[in-house]
Amino acid sequence: MTLLQANEITEKTSGMIEAVSKGKLDTLLQQLTSLGVEAGKSILLAVIVAVVGRYAVKFINKLVARMLERRNVEPTVQSFLKSFINILLVILLIITVIGTLGVNTTSLAALLASAGLAIGMALSGNLQNLAGGLILLFFKPYKVGDFIEAQGVSGIVKAIQTFHTVLTTTDNKELFIPNGPLSSGNITNYTKNELRRVDFTISVEYGTEVEKVKQVTQALLECDDRIKQEPAPFIAVKNLADSSVDFTLRVWVNASDYWDVFFDTNERIYSEYNKQGIRFPFPQLQIHQYKE
Repeated sequence: MTLLQANEITEKTSGMIEAVSKGKLDTLLQQLTSLGVEAGKSILLAVIVAVVGRYAVKFINKLVARMLERRNVEPTVQSFLKSFINILLVILLIITVIGTLGVNTTSLAALLASAGLAIGMALSGNLQNLAGGLILLFFKPYKVGDFIEAQGVSGIVKAIQTFHTVLTTTDNKELFIPNGPLSSGNITNYTKNELRRVDFTISVEYGTEVEKVKQVTQALLECDDRIKQEPAPFIAVKNLADSSVDFTLRVWVNASDYWDVFFDTNERIYSEYNKQGIRFPFPQLQIHQYKE
């Protein structure tokens, strides 16, 4: 083989290698371009699904709220159902967006089930709160608008959510109390019953006529239309204290009038007793001195 023939063979071989390399590069570029286009389509579709889904979730939430209002469902049940449905819709939207990106949702569901077990164990407290919310919804120890005392705090029930009950205190603070402890603890509902009893302790000085105190007090109570005469008001001597004679006064009122009657009656008793000459006691100490 001559040198010229060897050079020709080398040139042909180099050309073939370059052609093959160029063909592979073109194929790779085509594949990358195709993958980029497909990925771009999936991402764009996922973004569209996410945006449209977000508005759809808001629309469905409003639709559910209107349906519950039209059917006169209790505000307590409405609050819980709206919170629960919103969480489910958001989870479904997330799964749909992930599926649009091309992720196998079947495998994802299995992964979520496994992760859910671990997360459930870690978040057992929240699961208890969810169960507690269902118990509160079923047994209804209170509803939205009730004034309750529980877990060392008190306030008006603003909402019963999936995991928490929201209270508004008398000084306009919002409290979020977990439903779990609420469902298993003591709850005092001050507005569940129509009537409430107002208790007073009135102290007068020794020497005051018992019948006079009763008559003056009874006349005051009869002048107040908010105080029920059935059950009748109760007035009696409660205790003979060191410096005073203590009377117990018990009256029944509508639950909504409780505090107004309490404060107004105290003020009227103080004013009327002074007019009638009924004196309020001061702490006294008698000292006896003996001479030898």
